[in-house]
Amino acid sequence: MNWIGTHIEITPPTRPKKITATRFATVLGKNPWATPFEIWCAVTRTYEKPFEDTIYTIAGKTIEPKQIAYMRKAYAMDNLRSPMDIYGADYFKRTHGDFFPDTPIFGGMWDSLLVDADGKPETVLEFKTTKRSEDWARDVPEYYALQASLYAYLLGVDDVIMVASFLNGKDYDHPEAFVPSASNTITVEFKVSERYPDMEMLIHKATCWWREYVETGISPDYDEKRDAEILNALSIRRLSLDVMNKQIAAAEKLRSEVEAAKEAITKKVKELAEAEETIKQNAIAELRDTDKAVEVKGKTYTWTVSRTKCVTVDKDALEADGLLDKYAKPATQYRMTVKKKENTDEPNV
Repeated sequence: MNWIGTHIEITPPTRPKKITATRFATVLGKNPWATPFEIWCAVTRTYEKPFEDTIYTIAGKTIEPKQIAYMRKAYAMDNLRSPMDIYGADYFKRTHGDFFPDTPIFGGMWDSLLVDADGKPETVLEFKTTKRSEDWARDVPEYYALQASLYAYLLGVDDVIMVASFLNGKDYDHPEAFVPSASNTITVEFKVSERYPDMEMLIHKATCWWREYVETGISPDYDEKRDAEILNALSIRRLSLDVMNKQIAAAEKLRSEVEAAKEAITKKVKELAEAEETIKQNAIAELRDTDKAVEVKGKTYTWTVSRTKCVTVDKDALEADGLLDKYAKPATQYRMTVKKKENTDEPNV
C-alpha cells in the first residue's frame, strides 16, 4: 500500500466485492453517512469497518417480516415474494448475499418483489425502519431511492414501492412488539424512469468509478475528517508472521495467567494490609509506658511494633501564623516491621 497525496494505491484486487445498492448511492456522492473512499476500501477488501449489530439494525431485521406481512394483508399483495419465498430459509448462504451473480459490477439483495402470474418481477419493494420521520416528510431520502432503483434497474422493472415504518424509543427497546399500521407506516411509489430519467447515466457513472478506482487499485481522494477512522486503521501495519505463531501463543497464555495472577494478588494485598493494620492497632494497645516495642510471633513471621518520640507541626496553624517553633508539639509515632522467622517451628507467644 502506497500513500500518495490524498489517496492510496494498492495492487488491484483479483476478487473485489460488488457495488451493492447500499454502496451505489455513496459511489454517486449521494450518501451523507459514508464516503466514496470508504466504499472503495470495502470493495477492494482494503479495509471494512467491523460490523456490529445496533438497536437500529436489530430493529430493522426484526420488523421487516412484520412489514412484509402488513403489505400482504393491508394492500392485498398476494403476489409479494420475499427472498425466503424464492430462495428458501437459507437464502443468504445459497446466494452468498448476491441475487445477481451474472452481473460483474453490481449486485446485492432486494427486500421483496411483486411478481406476475409467471413469477416474473414487476415491482421492487424496499423496507426501512427509522426514527427520523422528518427525513421522509417531503420525499424518500435520495440514498434510499437510489438503492431500490438500482435493484429495479438490474431486474429490468420500472416500479418501486418504498415502505417506511417510523419507530420511537420503546420500539427500539422491544422491536418484537412493533405492529405496522397506517399510523406508523407509509408507502411511497415511484417509477424509476420518471424519478431518474438519467438512470443509464448514473449506472455509467458508477461503472466509470469502478474502472477508474477499483480496477486500477488507485483510491478516490479521502477526507481526513470523515475518513479518519479508516485512515487510522490503515496506518497501523498488522504483521502476520508464521515464525512467530509459537511465541505469540505462549505469550498470550502467559499474559492471561499474569493478568489473572495480578487480579488475584491485588485482592490479597488489600486483605493483607487490613489484617496487618489490625495487628498493629492491637499491639499498640498493649504497649506499656516502659515498653519500647512489642512483638507478635506467628509460625512464619514476627510482627514488631515500636514507638518513637518525635515532633510534628500543625501545618494549618503554621500557615495561619507563619511561626514554626511556636506551634511545634511533641507526638508519638509507631512503626511496625515484619521479619520472616528462621525457625518456623517456634510456637506463638
